Amino acid sequence: MDGNGRWAKQRGLPRIEGHRRGVETVRTVTFAARDLGVRMLTLYAFSVENWKRPQDEVGALMGLLEFYLKKELETFVRDRVRLRTIGRTQDLPAGVQKLLRTAIEETRHFTDYTLVLALNYGARTEAVDAARAYAAAVAAGTEKLNDDSWETFSRYLYTTGLPDPDLIIRTSGETRISNFLLLQAAYAEFVFTPVLWPDFGKPELAAAIAEYARRERRFGQTGDQVKPAAVQRP
Repeated sequence: MDGNGRWAKQRGLPRIEGHRRGVETVRTVTFAARDLGVRMLTLYAFSVENWKRPQDEVGALMGLLEFYLKKELETFVRDRVRLRTIGRTQDLPAGVQKLLRTAIEETRHFTDYTLVLALNYGARTEAVDAARAYAAAVAAGTEKLNDDSWETFSRYLYTTGLPDPDLIIRTSGETRISNFLLLQAAYAEFVFTPVLWPDFGKPELAAAIAEYARRERRFGQTGDQVKPAAVQRP
């Protein structure tokens, strides 16, 4: 969700105003995705690298996260939206952690639509944490060292129990994925849009999904292998 700061700068506004507008877009896109038939949406809300930003901006971002969680919990429950998080959320402010625990607990039984917030997330950090947890499981005897399957190791990622992403959208014209779901995105399709996040809405999301639908996903196979066989008429 990139471009909040540039959106504000273009309008002569403080960066925090761009972030406030970005929070509004989160709500818009969350429910637009559901309307368009998407059953799971992950939003890269705060990376492990974002702590390097000016402290007043980091504090404002944490405040906006608290505001968002307080405001939207009733809506999540009403609309049966399950909330999950990925990342080192234990390092977030105590107030944010408490709100996250409440929202996750009150929505955990919902199955129709899932919103995943990547908070204090980084794919390299995730890999380190997963390797540490897997090594501990081997030492404890609950995993075997010679079980080198992806299926086994992936259970130790933050995303355990979640499907790999089909489509990753990067806003604001940047053409990199900035340490986001590097392992899980092995076969994802990518759409890069010049639209800044505060201006990203349902039409832009629908266009990205339409672009995704036009692509052929082969997963290492040939095009002929993945195409449905032609129907032979008698």
